[in-house]
Parts: sequence; structure tokens; C-alpha cells
Amino acid sequence: MKTLPPLKTGKARTEFGHVRPLEDDAEIPFAIIESAEPGPCLVITAGVHGSEFCTVEAAVRLMQTRPQDIKGTLVVLPIVNIQGFHKRSIYVMPQDGKNLNRMFPGNADGTTSERLAHWLVTNVYPQADAYIDLHGGDLDEQLAPFTIFPGSSEKSKELAVAFGLPTLVASARGGGTIHAAAALGVPSILPEVSGNGLWGEQTVTQVTDGVRRVMRHIGMVSTATAPASEATKIVSMWVPAAPHTGLWYSHKEVSDKVAKDEVLGEIKGVFGEVLATIRSEQEGFVLYRLTSLSVNQGEALIGIGTSL
Repeated sequence: MKTLPPLKTGKARTEFGHVRPLEDDAEIPFAIIESAEPGPCLVITAGVHGSEFCTVEAAVRLMQTRPQDIKGTLVVLPIVNIQGFHKRSIYVMPQDGKNLNRMFPGNADGTTSERLAHWLVTNVYPQADAYIDLHGGDLDEQLAPFTIFPGSSEKSKELAVAFGLPTLVASARGGGTIHAAAALGVPSILPEVSGNGLWGEQTVTQVTDGVRRVMRHIGMVSTATAPASEATKIVSMWVPAAPHTGLWYSHKEVSDKVAKDEVLGEIKGVFGEVLATIRSEQEGFVLYRLTSLSVNQGEALIGIGTSL
């Protein structure tokens, strides 16, 4: 099956199955939970980055939602990057070594990740009334919880506020899941919870509670747990890339305040020589940081949030 079953039939149902978007690639599991009552269609993806296990587990739990507990249709693709999940790959799809969340809107004649992005854009996103792409901090990444939304989309911002994490990141960068969906007019957000591939009851529940708050916001459910903090910061994010391959020594921890031109960390060689000193281009605070000692040229080192 190359496409998902119909998302709106007007009948209460729970449908589990697998879809094979690409003939030469793995099947992707899905769940469609539809209420007998009409309502919006919420699409949820997880496992775009295969080793972000917290949000994969959250998506697996959301697949157990009962039709009688919602209005409309809930669609869950819990592990989009199947091979990356089973091989514990960091960021990239093993088939082509590319980061799927940089490949949108995709290319029907491109590599595996480009073709999968194209399938999502042409077959899945157009059927959604709202979209959440769940992320959970990869195996080499520590973070403070935040939600990214396309900065030009006010409805996406409203979804981000509803999800309930303390920091919202207004993003102008293209190439990602939520930007491709927003370009089709679908309000979209990307929450980040947990880090270093870890998952547990607290973080998984933080994600599922956030999803339920979005469901309440769009009219799928009538109740939801209040967020832990009502205070919401809206920031932009600057992310320096490693100018050299080497050993990464961060001088900052997550949530630390940062002054403009302050040293954020150093990349050194194995004999201790300093290959690069990374200074902040702006004032702000640390949203996430690379936790691995090893770093390759071009990889993201640290994310600095600056209030808008």
C-alpha cells in the first residue's frame, strides 16, 4: 500500500497498518483513529530523526486513543525513519546519509530522504487541518524543552502556545517538515522534549499532555491538563556549525545565559591544540547543545535563543 487509507469515512474506527511510500524502502507503521463525530484532522509524525526515542514512545501511546474520546480524525506515523530507528542513527537516514528534516519539500526523483519528504508533502500534509512533528533530542543532544513554529504563520504560533512548553522558537529556516506543511496552509509545530535519546514517564507524559492541549485548541477534545508553566518566551535561535572536525568542549550548559561575543566552547585536536573558538553572535540563553566529544565539520554545536 503506497498511500494511507481514507482519513475521513464518517464512521468510528481504529485502523492500524503499514504504508510503503517508496517501493524500494521499508514500510512505515500508521494509526488512524476516527470518531463518529465530525471534526478536524490532526496528523502527528515522530521518528523523523530515528533516535529521538521519547517522542517515538509518545506517538506509540497516542495510537491507543479511542474513537469515542475525540472528534474528527487522529493520524499517527510513529516512526517515519524506520531504518534510522532500528540502527540508532543520529539525525540522518542510513539509506542516503541525509537529514530528512532538511529535505523538504522533497523531490520525487531524488534520493530516499528526498522522495520520502515529497510523499509526505503530496500525500499526507494536504489532508491535515493541523500537524505536529514530534522531536525528542537525539543521542548527542541535550536541550531545554521548546517548540519550533514557522515564524510567518500566526495559526502555527497559536498551536505552539497551546502545546504548553515554556519557550517558543520562531523559525524562518526552510527545508523542514513544519515549513513544508505551513506552506500548504496547514498550521504546524515541532516540539522538542528530552534529549540524548532518553525517555521516561515524565518526558513522555509531557509530550502526550502537550498533544492533548493542541487537540483541545482545535476542537478535538474538551479537556486537557494545564501546562506546568504559563510563562512563554518567544525567541529566535542562532546555531553555529563546527568549522573543523575534532573534539568539542562546550563552556556552557543548557539554560545558561550568554552575552554577545562570549566564548561558547572550543574545538580541539587530540593533542590539545585549539582548532576553533566559538563565540556567540548574540545575547541570549542556551536552548540545546551538542553533548558528544566528537564533532564533524558542519555539525550543529549549540543553539542560542534570543528574545523577540
